[in-house]
Amino acid sequence: MAKQKKFILQENQIPTQWYNIQADMLNKPLMPMNPKTMQPATIEELSRIFATECCKQELNITDAWIDIPEEVQEKYRNYRSTPLVRAYGLEEALGTPAHIYFKNESATPLGSHKVNSALPQCYYCKQEGTTNVTTETGAGQWGAALSYAAKVFGLEAAVYQVKITMQQKPYRSAIMRTFGAAVTGSPSMSTRAGKDILTAQPNHPGSLGTAISEAVELATMTPNCKYTLGSVLSHVTLHQTIIGLEAEKQMEMAGEYPDVVIACFGGGSNFGGLAFPFMRHNILEGKTTEFIAAEPASCPKLTRGVFRYDFGDEAGYTPLLPMYTLGHNFKPANIHAGGLRYHGAGTIASQLLKDKMMRGVDIPQLESFDAGMLFARTEGIIPAPESCHAIAAAIREANKCKESGEQKTILFCLSGHGLIDMPSYERYIDGDLQNYNLSDEEIQKNISQLKF
Repeated sequence: MAKQKKFILQENQIPTQWYNIQADMLNKPLMPMNPKTMQPATIEELSRIFATECCKQELNITDAWIDIPEEVQEKYRNYRSTPLVRAYGLEEALGTPAHIYFKNESATPLGSHKVNSALPQCYYCKQEGTTNVTTETGAGQWGAALSYAAKVFGLEAAVYQVKITMQQKPYRSAIMRTFGAAVTGSPSMSTRAGKDILTAQPNHPGSLGTAISEAVELATMTPNCKYTLGSVLSHVTLHQTIIGLEAEKQMEMAGEYPDVVIACFGGGSNFGGLAFPFMRHNILEGKTTEFIAAEPASCPKLTRGVFRYDFGDEAGYTPLLPMYTLGHNFKPANIHAGGLRYHGAGTIASQLLKDKMMRGVDIPQLESFDAGMLFARTEGIIPAPESCHAIAAAIREANKCKESGEQKTILFCLSGHGLIDMPSYERYIDGDLQNYNLSDEEIQKNISQLKF
């Protein structure tokens, strides 16, 4: 095998269906709950916020395969499939016997995996006659993807971007505005939720929880408007499974099968997108692939959170979700991986974690940037700070192989590039970044406020 060879699927091999792992799970995820009635949320209730077709996908626990609409397939063909790459340079630098592969989702036009769900969500909204969409965004990858997809399908988009990451990554906002979206830093004074948050905490730096509250409120108060979501919910992860389905075929072309599958974890969309197609073989065929979700040590819902029903946003506008959570009022540290600063895990991933089908690892900020710098210098791609967490976890596993002499095949998702995150890298290079320690007392104090 020639070094640095890429394994790329031809256009006619792009998947025509998404994979719904809920149909194959032995223990189905618990249902989202209406916080007013404490009854399972219905499609009718959810469709007051989301596109109806997305709501049907959210609650579908019977169909393993969901057809990708032809118009969405057509848009996918503009950039899919994305490359699967053997990281020879990284392997050599580590001196590991492990074979390391990465699925390069940074090769999309928007620079991340997020467009995989933005396109179908906007398509479904357009099909239902919606004219406006709202959303939240952390680092801005999702906001950029949603802004682009809205423009593709002729929708008006309004994006609430977490205030601290809006300051850290100003060009992300510019990208959204380039596609015609209205962008507001969250928390803001433009919604009741934002006003309440700022009244209580005038210097609140914002979180995905605050931005979701504002976006949901705007959607419910604006005629002919729907809310779209970049992670956490099951239909979002469903759309992302095109990543893993492609990777399956590409790994076969490479003549290997992963022993370990890794992705960074904020709400769970890129993790599930890569992992779930491979995980079905564990469930149905008894394969023993290990699945690792890499989260920030400063926002450790998988490794230090509790499994409870909780809101997906700070103001409590969303349905109650069964999730591993730090509490919807959790205020994460101002790390530069803005897309991972979220208090809870998606319902599917939470159930799989509970069933020990996967595990979480927490990565300190400096270790993540150490990994990103090594990857950039050996593979020539500057990764997004979020993706650096997956790289760090992959390096940990590769080093274990070095110590044991075991040759494993490691696959991780490079969920996005970091070319617009250079201020973060500059601060790291200058020695201005730090790790954030979160005490058990802080976590318990926040969790103790959970009501459900």
